[in-house]
Amino acid sequence: MRWGRSQSAGGGIRTGGTGRRTGADPAAGSAATAVPKRTGTIAQLRNPPGGSDARRMLAALFLDRVGNGVWASALVLYFTVVAHLSAGQIGALLGVAGLVGIAGPPIVGALAERHPVRTILVACHLIRVLTLCAVPLCHGFAPLLAVTTATTLCDRGSKTMEIVFAGQAAGEQRTTYRALSRVVMNAAYALGAGLSAIAVAVGTTRVYELVVVLDGVSYLAVAAIVMRTSRRAPAAVSSSSSESAGAEHAPAKPRGRNPWRDPGYLVFVLLDIFLNLDDTILTVGIPLWAVTRTDAPHAVIPAVMVINTLMCVFLQMPVSARVAGARPAARAACWYGVALLAGCALIATSGHGGATVATLTLLSAAAVVTGAELVRSLVSWELAVSLAPAEAQASYLGVAGMAQAIERSGGPVAMSTVVLAAGPVGWLGLGMVVTGLGVVQRVTSLRRLNRDQPVARQSLSSMAIT
Repeated sequence: MRWGRSQSAGGGIRTGGTGRRTGADPAAGSAATAVPKRTGTIAQLRNPPGGSDARRMLAALFLDRVGNGVWASALVLYFTVVAHLSAGQIGALLGVAGLVGIAGPPIVGALAERHPVRTILVACHLIRVLTLCAVPLCHGFAPLLAVTTATTLCDRGSKTMEIVFAGQAAGEQRTTYRALSRVVMNAAYALGAGLSAIAVAVGTTRVYELVVVLDGVSYLAVAAIVMRTSRRAPAAVSSSSSESAGAEHAPAKPRGRNPWRDPGYLVFVLLDIFLNLDDTILTVGIPLWAVTRTDAPHAVIPAVMVINTLMCVFLQMPVSARVAGARPAARAACWYGVALLAGCALIATSGHGGATVATLTLLSAAAVVTGAELVRSLVSWELAVSLAPAEAQASYLGVAGMAQAIERSGGPVAMSTVVLAAGPVGWLGLGMVVTGLGVVQRVTSLRRLNRDQPVARQSLSSMAIT
């Protein structure tokens, strides 16, 4: 595990963003920052790891994801009904925006080494205010491509900064914070999709334009909430001040500060691309398979989304209790693959039988794949932080953020052109490949953690001496 420490003005160590000062004893610091366990999700939302800063950020995440739900649900119809773009143009626009958005996480990760996370997050939100409010003023493919790409770039970057914020504010309880944030985000996204459905029901140009503009203006409120969180020093500044205070006892660094020159971490990011495929399976794979290869009614598609949302809201916290810490997260990586294989097997068999069998099988598959998602969201989060060196965590997390961005850009293409085209064999092959990669992720992550353990112990010993 890694310690989120920064040197306080009085020489004490401030841990996990709680604002409590402790002595130099690491054990005492850990005890001081422990938050009493609370049984209910509502209780934990009232007193999350990270205190008031975490509460404000969770409020900002809720409003942010409501906007995401509105935008994601309405943009294709807006481009079709209002902007009069063809299907090919819409596909190209979203494809280019997705590809450019991959650069967002590493860019903001590098910036976070020199600038406060709060500043970068506020900048991302304010840029989205401008780009979304500019959408009704854009006529034609090129202007819409520009504003959509800028919106996607800032959206991907802000998600990476949310991870960095969690590490700074919640410290070693970041897994609990992550689970709480997913509960909030899934509920908010469903609300946003519902609000968008109202606009779709009306269907006029004015309503579509009003929804997009209101969505953009809402990010002013998000930025204002983020501004109320504490301003924390950039990672590089905190690290350098800590090193200068105890340079005499500082251990040798096992890796450089550049994530692009760290093969072990790049292997983790590469594997994590494939261990994020549950998102594409739920949003693209099951709907297309249900429509083209089974007798299931079309109503099964929104039912899949309802199952996913309800499970994420009500089961994420119980799952987080079992995937807390770097080693449990690494061990859980292989179980993600097993669950995904089971879900893929169910999908593969759904084409045999009538409408009732297909419906029950696909809904069961959705539940199993969502279970895999609940594990994956915590595994990816915890390993991305734990495998990164503390002195360059922001830039490393920026590179890690590319995994999900790449999956969201390339996953739908691979799903439609390879997996679905191969039929049931394609689903079984996908499940077996991901299961194998999950095992590789577990082995390589545990090996890296075991290699870093002596360095962590030296660091704790030197801090106790000081």
